[in-house]
Amino acid sequence: MLRLTNPVRDYAWGSPTAIPDLLGVAAEGTPVAELWLGSHPSAPSVVDGDVDGRTLDDLVATDPAAALGDDVVARFGAALPYLLKVIAAERPLSLQVHPSKERAGAGFDAEDRAGVPLADSRRNYKDANHKPELVFALTTFRAMSGFRAPRRAAELLVGLDAPLARALADDLRSDPSAGGIRVAFRRLLDPGTRPSAEEVAQVADACRRRLEAGSPSPRADRTVTLLQEQYPCDPGVVTSLLLNPVTLQPGDAMFVPAGGVHAYLSGVAIEVMASSDNVLRAGLTAKHVDIPELLANVDYVAAPPIRIAPEVFHGSTKVFYAPVDDFELSVTTLDDDLVHPLPGRGPRILLCLDGEVTVASAGDGELTLHRGQSAFVPASDGALVARGHGTVVQADVP
Repeated sequence: MLRLTNPVRDYAWGSPTAIPDLLGVAAEGTPVAELWLGSHPSAPSVVDGDVDGRTLDDLVATDPAAALGDDVVARFGAALPYLLKVIAAERPLSLQVHPSKERAGAGFDAEDRAGVPLADSRRNYKDANHKPELVFALTTFRAMSGFRAPRRAAELLVGLDAPLARALADDLRSDPSAGGIRVAFRRLLDPGTRPSAEEVAQVADACRRRLEAGSPSPRADRTVTLLQEQYPCDPGVVTSLLLNPVTLQPGDAMFVPAGGVHAYLSGVAIEVMASSDNVLRAGLTAKHVDIPELLANVDYVAAPPIRIAPEVFHGSTKVFYAPVDDFELSVTTLDDDLVHPLPGRGPRILLCLDGEVTVASAGDGELTLHRGQSAFVPASDGALVARGHGTVVQADVP
């Protein structure tokens, strides 16, 4: 077992305090959006005490079979297949989609051939991998994920006194299927039909007035009002009316598949995803936006958000199984002095969320983690047990 030091990302939407509080370091007053735990080359974790100062991707490359196990190497190659994060959103972040593995591979190769540097902010594909992800809420976590049923979205729009809202409602009522969603979504984003700042403001004003008058859909109208305040006249403000609202309470989990349109609004959560940094953005951001590429990757089928219910093991561990092969997430809460088995196998990353948890491996290795501390467990360490008083999350490969 190897202790890790993990990089943070200072995106503008981050919370100045949530991740520093977890790590037990002084807040500096600037946004800290994400803590990355993994071996993605964009921001790999560092192995504490390593005499060569190796990062986790260096360590895995040195002996993939020991670090990952033969099964993982056979399925995914000589690289850790997942990335674990802590995300802390103080303000809404971008309306986005993650590509499928096929689209990511083709896009990565195309940008390589075009000579777009990996570090270029205009680059869409930082790697050739897909990026399905699972979100586990640590606080109340608000988001939008996937498209509403067309008829429900049309009902929200019909009550708004704004020409753009009426046009979108007509799109959805004339074709209450994925086809209608596609037409309405593209109306808002496609450069040929993209609404003006005035048209977006008219919809936002109509939502604000409806909210003040006692809206039948207060959550939808509050979201539009919030987004208009944060990202004035961005078409993503109106796009929120097409999307499912989601509120996760602490302990709830949601899965976002490739092609699923989503945006996170506020809250602190654990994320585990395929090891990728591929994000295609449509708006609600100051970062690079590529509308044609995003539209080519969207799944337009309306469906409710995919909430993941956990399986409980040994009375102390909840395991959240995502419908992908790259990762699973477990959360173990210990409040006695007993030894508890930790499920999972292969390469594992552990993060202590609170208290103090001592983890021991079949090979007699032992490590105590306090709040905010983390470790990488190579596949060669075998099965794990834990004792103590606290909560530890674990990412591993099914």
